[in-house]
Amino acid sequence: MSYSRCSALLVTFSLALVSASQAATLSQINTSGVINLATEANYPPFNFYKGKVLTGFEVELGEEIARRLGVKPEWTTVVFESLLLGLQRDRYDLVIASHGITAERMKAVDFSSPHYCSGGVLVAKPGGPKTVDDLKGKVVTMGVNTSYFGYVTKLPGIKDVKTYGTTNDQVNAVLSGRADAMVLDRFNAIDAAKILPGKLQIGDVIFPEKIGMAVRKGNKELLGAVNKALADMQRDGTYTKLSEKYFGQDVRCPK
Repeated sequence: MSYSRCSALLVTFSLALVSASQAATLSQINTSGVINLATEANYPPFNFYKGKVLTGFEVELGEEIARRLGVKPEWTTVVFESLLLGLQRDRYDLVIASHGITAERMKAVDFSSPHYCSGGVLVAKPGGPKTVDDLKGKVVTMGVNTSYFGYVTKLPGIKDVKTYGTTNDQVNAVLSGRADAMVLDRFNAIDAAKILPGKLQIGDVIFPEKIGMAVRKGNKELLGAVNKALADMQRDGTYTKLSEKYFGQDVRCPK
């Protein structure tokens, strides 16, 4: 995530035991007929449980990619901060969990073409900070291990940056007055504001970001197949239909 996760306003935190499977090459995936996918399942509307059913924009995207590869998707859900580590340890083949594409992360894994573009926005109670200038002397909350953390800590004049494990904790800190604002992904922020009407205001985008799917470093054939499937979806209208289902707009990155 990229960033923070807005789960918690509704959420059931789902942890699955990590499977013993190894990250596979494209030919191995084709032979087995299965692709092992991983996500967080705690970040609506991107990946979350609706009852006992894993769903969301990224989940449906991953399942459509698997369909186009001609294989069966099998999902593992783990906490966000463990996903790329598990990928490096060959516990699954493809991670789809709103990871911002950063230079630091690219040292550890390979990313697909962006499957959507977003950005970190300021969220506060009505009348709270809306712009970077408004943050001077303020306390800001961040999600643990988010790509926005390094950026926010460098903003001038902030009094303190507090990290929390879930978006629910961030929201509670802001609503209780323990923090003045939080930084969330813009789509996540829209979702949070819908769940808590009138209690949150959405401010400026302070950090634009491209979001990608991750494969094990050097897994070039699988990466190429994923990129082709994504490009085909964007060309034939499948991506637009899925995007509009969840967001009411096409969220692909502008050219």
